[in-house]
Amino acid sequence: MMAYKPLSNVVLESLARDLKTTTKSKGVCLKVATVTILALTLGACSGGIDTTGTDSSISDYIWGGSKSSSTSSAKKAGSGDAISPDLAGADDSEPVAELYNAGLASMKDGEYRTAAKKFAEVERQHPYSSWATRAVLMQAYSQYQRNAYDEAINASRRFITLHPGHRDAPYAYYLIGVSYYEQIGQVTRDATATKKALDALAEVSQRFPGTPYARDAEAKAVLAKDHLAGKEMEIGRYYQKKRAHLAAINRFKRVVTDYQTTTHTPEALYRLTETYLALGVRSEAQTAAAVLGFNYPDNEWYRDAFALLGGQGLSPAENRSSWISRAIRAVTPS
Repeated sequence: MMAYKPLSNVVLESLARDLKTTTKSKGVCLKVATVTILALTLGACSGGIDTTGTDSSISDYIWGGSKSSSTSSAKKAGSGDAISPDLAGADDSEPVAELYNAGLASMKDGEYRTAAKKFAEVERQHPYSSWATRAVLMQAYSQYQRNAYDEAINASRRFITLHPGHRDAPYAYYLIGVSYYEQIGQVTRDATATKKALDALAEVSQRFPGTPYARDAEAKAVLAKDHLAGKEMEIGRYYQKKRAHLAAINRFKRVVTDYQTTTHTPEALYRLTETYLALGVRSEAQTAAAVLGFNYPDNEWYRDAFALLGGQGLSPAENRSSWISRAIRAVTPS
C-alpha cells in the first residue's frame, strides 16, 4: 500500500500557504478565490503550442476547434491586475511638482501614453531631483497600464540599473515579472513568454520573500506553470490521436515530472494509462492508474482509467520502481 501523502493534498496545502486564501478541491480541480478567473483562462488545456521540434500540423489540429483545445483567440493572463506603485504627488513648493503631478493626473484619467511622456520630461528637465528617480518607475508603470509590456520591462530594467539599491527596486523587479506574465495569452503559439514570466516571477520571490510582491508573483507562477502543462497536454493528445504513442508518452510524462502540482496531472496520468495499454506495457498502465486513484480517488479521470483497465481484465496496481511512482514520491515523500 502506498504510504505517501496524496498529491491533491500537497497542491491544496501549497496553495493555501502561498496564496493565503481559501481553497476547495475536487480531485485536483482547485478553486482559489482570488484567481478563479485567471485559472479558467489558463487552465483549460490552453494558450497555444510551442511547435519547436514537432509536426507542423499540430497547430492546425489544436486551433481547428477540437474539444480539448482552447479557443484560438488571444486572452490576457492577468488583465492588468498588478500591484500599484506609490502614487503620491510632489509637493507644490518643488519646481518639479507641476510636471510630475500632471503625469499623475494623466494616469488617473487613463491617458497612459501621455503620462509616460510627462514622466520622461520630469527625468529630462530635473535629472538631479529625487522625483526624476521616481519618474523612471512611473514611466514603467504607465507603459504597463497601456499594455506596452516591452517598454515597461525596459523602463523597469533601466531603473534597476540606475538605482539598484533604491527602496523601490523590488517593485521594478516585480513589474518586469508581471509584464512578462501579461504576455502569456498574447503570444498564443509560443511558450517563450511563459518561461520568461516564470523566471522573472521566481526572481521576485527569491529576492524579496515574504513581501506582497513575492506573494503575488507566487500566485501568478502557479497559473503560468498550469499554462505550460496545458501546452504539453495539447501536444500529447495530438500525438496520441495520430497513434504516435511514444511521442505522446513523452509529453504526458513531462506534465507528471515537471508540472505535477497543476490541474492537468489527473488527465496526464489517465493518458499514460491509455497510451501504455496501447503499447502493451501493462505494468506501467496499471501503475499510472494506481497513482491516479490514490491521489485523486474521486476524479473522473480515475473512474475512466479504472473502467479502461477493467475492460482488459486488469486493475490498478503500482510498481514502485516505475518512473511514475518515483516522480510522485519526489513531491509527496513517504
